Amino acid sequence: MKSKETKNLEKKSLILRQKTFQAFIDKNEAHLGGSFSMIEIIVCLYEKILGRNDKFILSKAHASFPLCLILKEKGLNPHLSTHLELDEKNGIYCTTGSLGHGFPIATGRALAKKLQNKPGKIFVMVSDGECQEGTTWETLLVGAKHKLNNLILIVDYNKIQALSKIEEVLPLSNLKKKFESFNWECIEVKNGHDIKSLIKAFSKKMKKKPRVIIANTVKGKGIKEFENDPVWHARKLLSEDITIGKKKLKMI
Repeated sequence: MKSKETKNLEKKSLILRQKTFQAFIDKNEAHLGGSFSMIEIIVCLYEKILGRNDKFILSKAHASFPLCLILKEKGLNPHLSTHLELDEKNGIYCTTGSLGHGFPIATGRALAKKLQNKPGKIFVMVSDGECQEGTTWETLLVGAKHKLNNLILIVDYNKIQALSKIEEVLPLSNLKKKFESFNWECIEVKNGHDIKSLIKAFSKKMKKKPRVIIANTVKGKGIKEFENDPVWHARKLLSEDITIGKKKLKMI
């Protein structure tokens, strides 16, 4: 039986999907697939996990609508865009858009915290396609070298990049073993949309090393007709898509 907290966070996830979908309609924007795959992760972070001294950086910023919308719910006012610009007073701690930049900056922030003996963790989310970037693997070396146990990397592993499947472009096989070989603690969440599993992974006590959480997700999650279809990486909504989406998300 689901707890009251789990049910509440699932409800918040549905509401955030609805708001995100409406924002895509209003702004005539794309990147729905990658935005929907990370909804539960964002909700868990901002409703349960992040503390006063913690910070979150979204490196896969083309999927930034859910982040901006949940920050607005918290009383902040970030600019709603598919590319983020630094705006710390509104919860945006890094300019991101091009892949491979947010993770190194997050690591630098975590190192600065550690050197200055400041409390709090740095959380950063990357896409699976971003794991093909050289900067990602260079940064893993830095995090391990400095034993940054205040740094948590989240991989939104929906297995689709741009207009193709990861395995067809540049496979990331044995991703967990790869991270572990770089001396990171690695936790794999089999269902990255399961609230209970996500909270358990985020809440586990840190070891004396940085942590990566691989969240297996579904691109376009929440609208069956859009799920696991590479076209929804960048396609804008047509009138028939809007009708389908609103029905599936219980907006009409």
